[in-house]
Order: sequence, then C-alpha cells, then structure tokens
Amino acid sequence: MTIRIEDLPEMDFSDVITGEHIPPTHPGDILLHDFLEPLNMSANALAKALHVPANRISGILNHTRGVSADSALRLARYFGCTAEFWLGVQADYDLKTTQAMIGNKLEKEITPLPVAA
Repeated sequence: MTIRIEDLPEMDFSDVITGEHIPPTHPGDILLHDFLEPLNMSANALAKALHVPANRISGILNHTRGVSADSALRLARYFGCTAEFWLGVQADYDLKTTQAMIGNKLEKEITPLPVAA
C-alpha cells in the first residue's frame, strides 16, 4: 500500500500505537490498491493482458488464491517489476498466516535442537 504524504494528517495509526494485531497483507490487496485502481483497470482487462483465465485474477483479488510462480512472472512482465516481489509478498502472507494459526502449537510440540558447546 502506498501512503501519500498529503494523506498523513487524516490517517488513523491507533492500531499501530496500541500494539493491536495487524493482519498480513494479501497479494490481492496490493494488486488491487497499488496497481489496478491507479490504472483504473478491471480484473478482466488484466486477465486478458496476462493471457490467463479471469478467475485466476479474481481469485487473487478475493484472497481465495495465492500468487503462483506463473502468475508472478506474468504480473512482473506486465507491470515492470520483479517476479520475486510478487512471490515475496505471497511468502510473507503465507508465513504470517501460518504462524498465527500454528505458532503456539509448534512451540509446545517441538523442542529446538540444543546448541553444541
């Protein structure tokens, strides 16, 4: 998400200040807010430009599908960024989501390997 300097006075940062949990950003949110909306582009138009089924793009936008390597390469080529950017956003989302779901369980179940002296 891009924050414009002129928008700062009206922004609410109370969730950051309070330490309240901020959910991870799904790649679909970045695709929508940072790429499609500024270009006034629809999901169908992007799907056509990338030569993929429209349900692939709508799935990413609706958080029902992640960004695959194939999609990352296509998005990178079209928008002039890197595939690593898209895969990195997806990996970050997956790790944070999974950590929230099973992190406490793993801490109880798995004992770390002792460090050799």
